[in-house]
Amino acid sequence: MQTRRETLKQSAVVAGLLASAGFPQFAQAAFNKAAFDAKSVPDAVKAAGGATLAESKDVAITGPDIAENGAVVPLGVSTTLAGVKQLLILVEKNPATLVAQFHMNDSIEANFSTRAKMGQSSDVYAVAIMADGKAFFAKKEVKVTLGGCGG
Repeated sequence: MQTRRETLKQSAVVAGLLASAGFPQFAQAAFNKAAFDAKSVPDAVKAAGGATLAESKDVAITGPDIAENGAVVPLGVSTTLAGVKQLLILVEKNPATLVAQFHMNDSIEANFSTRAKMGQSSDVYAVAIMADGKAFFAKKEVKVTLGGCGG
C-alpha cells in the first residue's frame, strides 16, 4: 500500500512533468497551494474557484457525531448535482481548513471518503463547486474527544 507521502511525491512529479510538457492547467489541478493554505471556509472555497456559499440538500457530508480519536476521523462527501467540477471537504477549526479536494467530471461518481486529522470539535463542510463558480454546501458538527492536530 502506498503511503500518503509517496502519493503526494508522485503527484508533484506528475504535475511537474505536465507543466514542463506544456500542460500547466493539469499541473494546477494536481495541487492548489492557495486553497490548502486557506485559514477559513470562505477563503478555501474562493481559492478553489468557488463564489458565495449556499446551503443545499443535494450535497451531503458524512462523519461520526463523536470522534474518539481526532487523528483519524472518517469523513465522506457526495452530491447528486450534475455539472460539479470540484468537491471539497473542509474542517472549520483546523489550522489548514481544506482537508481534501476532488476534481470532477461527468464520468466520475460524486462520492468520496477519506480520513482527516482534527485537533478539536468543529463543523465539517462538504462543498460542491459548479462549472459556473456557484458553491453549494452541507455541514455537520463533529465532536472530538481526543485531539489529533496537536491538541
